[in-house]
Formats: sequence, C-alpha cells, structure tokens
Amino acid sequence: MGTVSSDLLGELAGLRKTLEYHNQRYHQLDDPEITDQEYDRLFDRLLEIEAEHPELVTPDSPSRRVGSPPLNSFVQVRHEIPMLSLDKVFDQQDLNKFDLRIRKRLGDTGELEYSCEPKVDGVAVSLLYEDRVLVRAATRGDGSSGEDISHNVRTIQTVPLRLHGSGIPDKLEVRGEIFMTRSGFEKMNAQATARAERLFVNPRNAAAGTLRQLDSRISASRPLTMFCYSVGLSEGRELPSRLSEVFLKLEAWGLPVNPDRRTVQGIAGCHRYAQDILARRDTLDYEIDGVVIKVNSSRLQQELGMNARTPRWAIAYKFPAEEVSTVLKDVEFQVGRTGTITPVARLEPVFVGGVTVSNATLHNMDEIKRLDVHSGDTVILRRAGDVIPKIVKVIKERRPADAGEIVAPQQCPVCGSDIEHLPEEVLIRCTGGLFCPAQRSQSLLHFASRAALDIEGLGSKLVQQLVEEGLVSSVADIFHLDADTLAGLERMGRKSAENLLAAIAHSKDLSLARFLYALGIREVGVATAQALARHFGRLQAIMDADPEALMAVPDVGPVVAGHIALFFAEPHNRKVISELLAAGIRLKEADPESAQETPLAGQTYVITGTLESMSRDEARERLQSLGAKVAGTVSAKTSCVIAGPGAGSKLAKAEALAIKIIDEAAFLALLETAAS
Repeated sequence: MGTVSSDLLGELAGLRKTLEYHNQRYHQLDDPEITDQEYDRLFDRLLEIEAEHPELVTPDSPSRRVGSPPLNSFVQVRHEIPMLSLDKVFDQQDLNKFDLRIRKRLGDTGELEYSCEPKVDGVAVSLLYEDRVLVRAATRGDGSSGEDISHNVRTIQTVPLRLHGSGIPDKLEVRGEIFMTRSGFEKMNAQATARAERLFVNPRNAAAGTLRQLDSRISASRPLTMFCYSVGLSEGRELPSRLSEVFLKLEAWGLPVNPDRRTVQGIAGCHRYAQDILARRDTLDYEIDGVVIKVNSSRLQQELGMNARTPRWAIAYKFPAEEVSTVLKDVEFQVGRTGTITPVARLEPVFVGGVTVSNATLHNMDEIKRLDVHSGDTVILRRAGDVIPKIVKVIKERRPADAGEIVAPQQCPVCGSDIEHLPEEVLIRCTGGLFCPAQRSQSLLHFASRAALDIEGLGSKLVQQLVEEGLVSSVADIFHLDADTLAGLERMGRKSAENLLAAIAHSKDLSLARFLYALGIREVGVATAQALARHFGRLQAIMDADPEALMAVPDVGPVVAGHIALFFAEPHNRKVISELLAAGIRLKEADPESAQETPLAGQTYVITGTLESMSRDEARERLQSLGAKVAGTVSAKTSCVIAGPGAGSKLAKAEALAIKIIDEAAFLALLETAAS
C-alpha cells in the first residue's frame, strides 16, 4: 500500500465525482454525455486505484454499486421517526369526505392546496444521509424498526451515495419506494427464460425479493430504481414550507422524485389528477395501485397531526386491483384463424383491473407446464390496463385432491383434423386448413389474394358476409355462387355480383404454382410453390410425395417438407382439392424439370422501379418459372437487377457493387430467349 500521493488522492476524488455525475445523467436524467466505453474506462481506473489502496474505499464510492460478498443475516434498525402507513379510500365520495374532515379540523379554510403523486407499487424504504453521505438504508418493517438493506440499496444506480448542492441538512432521512420498472422486469424475466430459471410473478415481488438478498451482487444485477416521496428527519437546515418545494430540493440534491407528481387546488383538482393517472396507468413504465394525496403545506400538516398509525393530512386513493385470486374451473382449446390452437382458462368470475373476468389465456402447453396449472387450482390472475387477463401463479397449497391434469388435444376441437406439433415449437396447429370452420375466412382471403387466384372483388368484408350467411363452407363453394345470391348481400348490387362472378370464372385457369400457394400450406410461399411445381410438374405427384421426396426440392428442408406432407395427408384437405377440380379449376401442369433444364437456375434477380408491360408480381413469377430466385434486396450474390422508371437505392447499390443492370426492354428479350 505505502504512502498515497496527493496527485493520486486528487485523481481518486475527481474520478468519484465524475462517475457520480455521469451516473445521474444516465440513470436519472436519461441524458448521457459520454459513451458506455468512456464510462467503463473511468470506472475501471477507479477499481484499479481502490484495489491497490483498499484503505481509501469509502461508503459513497461508486465502486460500492457493484455489490459485495454476502452478509450472514440482516440487522434490525430503529427508524429515527416512525414510518407510518396511510389511510385508504376507494371512490370519489370517500375522497370528498377526507377533504371535508380535514377542512373542518382546520376551521374550513376554503380550498386546500394538495400535492399528488402516483402510488408506486414497490417497497417502502428509508434512506439516512449524514454529512451528505448515505450511511443507512432500511425497510419500513413494522413502522418503528426495519431491516438494514444498505448493502443492496448502494447498488441502485438512481440512489445517490453522496448528495450534491447547497442547503443540504447535516442529517437527512428521506422515505421512498424502491421498485422495478416494467421494462426492466420484462427484460429480466426474458433472460431468466433463456437460462431456464424461475420467473418472477410481478415487478413488486421481484423488487421485494431483490432487497431481501444477503448477496448484494445479485441486487446489482437487477434493474431496481427509486422515487422519494417524503422527508422523515431534517437536522441542521430548515426545509421549504411546501411539500412541492421540498421535492424540488430533493431533486436538486440528486435524489430521484416522481416526474408525474403535481400540485393541485382543491379536492376537485385531486379528482382530475387521479382520473388522469388512472387513464395513463398502463402506459407508465412502473406499476401503481392508486395515487397519494397530501396537504401541501408543512404548517398545516403539523396542525392536523397524526392518528394512532396514520397522518391525518394524507390519503391513498386506491385504484381497482390488477391482481386477484380465483379458481380455474376448466381449460378449453380454441382454434384461431390460422389454425393455431390456444388453451383458454375458464375461471370463477372475479373483479380485477376494473372489470369482471371469467376467461384468461394460457398461451400454449409450455406455459401450462411452466405454471404447473391443473383444473381446480386456485390461481393468481393479473390484468393491467387493457392487457388480456393472464394467470401468473398457482397457489399449490390450495390444490384440491381431484385437480385435473391439462392435456393437449390430439385432434382439432372444431373440425377433428389431426394436430401438428413440431418438437422445436411451442404452438400446436390444426392441419385442416381448407376444411376447418375456424380457419374459413382466412383460407378464403388467402385463396383469393393477388399471388393466388387473384379474384378481384372478393375482399375481407364480403368474405365475412359469405361465411356468416353460411353461403360458403370451403374455398370450393365460391365457384358455386350465383348472381341472385350475391346481389342480395349488403353493399352488393347486380353489377357488382356479375363482375365478381366474371373474376371467379377467369381465376379457374392458373398455373400449378399459383394453385399450390393458394392452398395456404404452412410456410409454402410463392417461391417454394414455384420450386415444387418445377420439380414435380403435376399436382398428384406432389400430393403423393413423402417428406424425403419433398426434401429433394431446392430450398425445401425437413420442416417445410413435414408441413406439406401433413397437409396432403389430411383427408379433409384432399376432399376440398377434389371439389375444386370438379368445380372447373384448370391447372397448367407440365413434365418435371431438373435444375439443369431451367435456363435461369442458380441466378438471383432483383426488381426495382415500375414496369410498364407487367406488374412486379407477374415479373417475379415469370423469373421463378425459369428457375431464378427473386430477392428483395441487392447484395454481392445478386446476378442481375431489372430497373424500371423510379428505381432508387437498389439501383444505386447495384451500380456500387458493379452488378449487371438491365432495363425493361432487355428483360422482355431475356424472357423471350429463355422461353424459346
């Protein structure tokens, strides 16, 4: 260790001051002035000096934020002044009574000025500063004494280890709420999921559990923060006479205060404030369970005094709870528009988040397994803002003897088709895409889309009417519609009906690739449909192919091959295909082509700008029919760029990479040559 030079002491003091300044810029003001790399360089230098001279380590050093070896146990400490709780009200009428009560005690002085702030759902703590330095942090405990959690609180970046500024009391005790932001909580749980670790139920539990850690290195790794809401003790300096001004002082000294606080006039102002915060509840990055309303004048606070356990001058106006317990009666499986099957919990109705809830999503079977939820369990239900209610925890101690295990169905609960469940996926899906009533609207819209049969006039509103009126039960039924039926639908006249029927008739002649795409087989897009059509040539050959044969197609791997094989193995889908062919669908089939026989095989094209002779979709289809790949971006692997009028950044990038560029005339000549 040896003698410490004055230069080193000066450097050390400067490092600590600089790091605390940048901590405040980053964590409290959200306005950093230096990069993370620059901050790390300064911090590493601080750690280097303190490692060489451990006698220079002080309680307010920024190095204390990284955590220290675990404690053996928590120490109980007595609060300088008891930390009292607040009385609560749950509606505007009781809030009015609170105002009347204190105005009567004060002699009815007219409208009072109130300080209002969100009631953060966290852990109440006390911070004690002596000569500007944080010397102790403690939980509220029973109000008279709590646990010393200084080792954990020192790791919280928003809590200053040393106060800065003028007019700071020699001894200052502030109270506040330590909590975890919603974004921080979600990120922490996402990391835990990736590591297959236990998840926290909600941000409040996460904050409380973190502050109860004996090892502060765990606390340092978790995203805790704090808002100060009052001063318990002040010695050596007199504080301002209004709470709103005290907040400004605390903020100036480096202590975090809630930016959503407000000073209002009269109880009507309190009502407006509460309604505003309630409306913004789900947009805040921290959880709240109400608002806190306090008389703003310190003199009037002293005059009003205390009850046995609560101050007379403050009240908590509680909002509807966002978490409650209820009983899960049963689980049903619902089929979505794309065939995804989702478990839905049927609950004993319960009031939560301002509404009565009787259903909640369980997302998937992996979530059911993670929660270990059974029918008959008592569960914790959470509903925040407009978010769909979610089961976050099972109270296993209350599980009945006859609780039932939840098992995934083997067939679609709507149409009876087989269910697909790939080992690497959490979702299960119905394979009856063309037949399943739950997927009917989605199948029809996809079937009629531009890249499929391109039936102009068959949009989402008309499809919805056709399904709701029972006029179509599968895609094949659209070929049996008549003008009288269509003309009788809402927003459909005789002319519109005739135009739609003409478009339907025109759509019957199409390529095999378009037909394959129109079937809506999972992960079979335009390019894969083209590749299948080129490789097999005929629909029946594709329908009869096993996964191994399908994987011989370029860009078709085992997953996509599995989707295709399962689709054609489902009798319901084959039946609809037979009905389509019987209804007059005429496919342009050909003999199978090998990769060597396609003139543009192995080449990648990019289309940019506007083409006059055809749409870009048509140009893409023509290129793919000749074996080319069509990409959306230009790269070093691009063989050629087709540039029409209005070409922009893709053309510029092609020029920079010296990639071949042709105009529309050259493209048409290419198509003619390749087809001959």
